[in-house]
Amino acid sequence: MPAPRVIVASDKFKGTLTSAEVAAAVDAGVRRVRPDATVVAIPVADGGDGTLAAAVAAGFQLVPVTASGPTGEPVHTAYARRRASADRGAPRGFGRSGGRDDVAVVELADVSGLVRLPAGRPAPMTATSYGTGQLIAAAIDAGCRKVILGIGGSASTDGGAGLVHALTGTESLDLPALRQRLRGVEIVVACDVDNPLTGPKGAAAVYGPQKGATPEQIADLDSALSRWADLVARETGRDLRDAPGAGAAGGVGFAALALLDADLRPGIELVLDLVGFHEQLVGADLVITGEGALDEQTLHGKAVAGIAAAAARVPGSVGAPGTPVVAVCGVNRLDHEQLRAAGVVAAYALTDLEPDVRRCIAEPVPLLERVGEWIAREHLR
Repeated sequence: MPAPRVIVASDKFKGTLTSAEVAAAVDAGVRRVRPDATVVAIPVADGGDGTLAAAVAAGFQLVPVTASGPTGEPVHTAYARRRASADRGAPRGFGRSGGRDDVAVVELADVSGLVRLPAGRPAPMTATSYGTGQLIAAAIDAGCRKVILGIGGSASTDGGAGLVHALTGTESLDLPALRQRLRGVEIVVACDVDNPLTGPKGAAAVYGPQKGATPEQIADLDSALSRWADLVARETGRDLRDAPGAGAAGGVGFAALALLDADLRPGIELVLDLVGFHEQLVGADLVITGEGALDEQTLHGKAVAGIAAAAARVPGSVGAPGTPVVAVCGVNRLDHEQLRAAGVVAAYALTDLEPDVRRCIAEPVPLLERVGEWIAREHLR
């Protein structure tokens, strides 16, 4: 059999391994069985935490910034930047101007996310997206004219008001200042939810409990979001509170749509374009993807399903069979038919080798290496 070409494009195992660490362990296992294999690691994310790391792995340069965390304390964060060149500009499928400008990637989770709450203490009534606005402003001020914004993992429910205020430097809604700041700037948001801003399916009602909000606080937050939407509607002449995705990231989706003139795209699709997945797919014999747990959420816009959908389409070969996809995970809660429907031919869980979940979490690398061997024996011979 000719030397196989394998792509490992896994999301992180949350709280255990980064996507790059997952790839390294799987790579080691595959090479024990097929030392002749060419294994290409492509760290990916679904638009939440890990998006910045995926951009850096794809060749973007990290630009450090000190910004306000979700409760106002300074945090050391960064955005990722790729400079335009004569032969490479914007990522595939992104850009209205033909890819002639510098591109920045901003990850909300790394500055305004739950992971940035001091001591992990929720602050549902005071957390803000202000720092995310500071990061976007820093990228624009540095000359970037295209901004990719991943908005998963938000700690706040401020409707994106903090982000907007940071862009204008004022505490009021200053549309002329905002338009001036964003002149010539294109913003694309990685968003995987279709919630409206307000109401029973809105940002406060659905995601407030995850951020520590009580039922009384949820009602107050929803009222505040309604007032914010009223103000924006008066100032802009359009009401987008019910637009799909407006409730994403505590309402940052609403601000992006109504005030930043942003495009909302599925997170994994945007990241796959960002890291050049489709180009790397050409000539691959197998794609190994994964995430910490395969469950019902996997089937709705998460990394594994998005990668399987992309691998099913061979670039330039209409009607041709796609590249087979297998998944690695900590635990698998999907049956064979669900996996097949998602485009995954097989799943390999750490718990298949070690039933003790605590040990899987504590010692995932040796288990993943064994999974890599298992996959190589079954799919590369």
